[in-house]
Amino acid sequence: MGSADRKILLANPRGFCAGVERAIGIVERALELHGAPIYVRHEVVHNKFVVDDLRRKGAVFVEDLFEVPEGATVIFSAHGVSRAVRAEADRRKLRVFDATCPLVTKVHVEVAKMRESGREIIMIGHRGHPEVEGTMGQSDQGMLLVEKVEDVARLAVRNPKLLAYVTQTTLSVDDAAAIVEALKARFPAILGPKKDDICYATQNRQDAVKAMAPQCDLVIV
Repeated sequence: MGSADRKILLANPRGFCAGVERAIGIVERALELHGAPIYVRHEVVHNKFVVDDLRRKGAVFVEDLFEVPEGATVIFSAHGVSRAVRAEADRRKLRVFDATCPLVTKVHVEVAKMRESGREIIMIGHRGHPEVEGTMGQSDQGMLLVEKVEDVARLAVRNPKLLAYVTQTTLSVDDAAAIVEALKARFPAILGPKKDDICYATQNRQDAVKAMAPQCDLVIV
């Protein structure tokens, strides 16, 4: 097939979600207000072009607060941070701009309520992901991590009648649903959030790809 015969389809919706757009805007606004350098804990978006552009404007991306000079300005990315990171920022008198996605903050609030009710909490998500680290860091008693359905059978819980779960907001809807089903089958008393934690923007984009894929020979993400 020649290049003239190729047809390119664009999924809709696509592009950044509102939380990422908000985080980028916060970095740019902080640079306008305080000038460079502005330290950002973790890259605001997994996009090299955006990150390089912000870096040229004076953003300095770090993974740990010890890389930030005392009293400097730091931005927490849309992924959110643990309670320990917030406490460390306060201790070192850092000026904080919080770009945590409101949907991630919602999950953090859910964790706090579950913790206060004495429930052991299971986190459905990917090990090492910044959002998962931030959410699991909301509980002083620690949380159990489940990455796939097979992990459910290996869980060792303190009391199966006092369990709750939350999910990483950017998970595959189908994968998360399968894990939740397995959790409920093994632990019938487990409680979840009142509404799904999966980001609607993530779900909409996944649905758009599913609808478009049958029409394509190749899908590039």
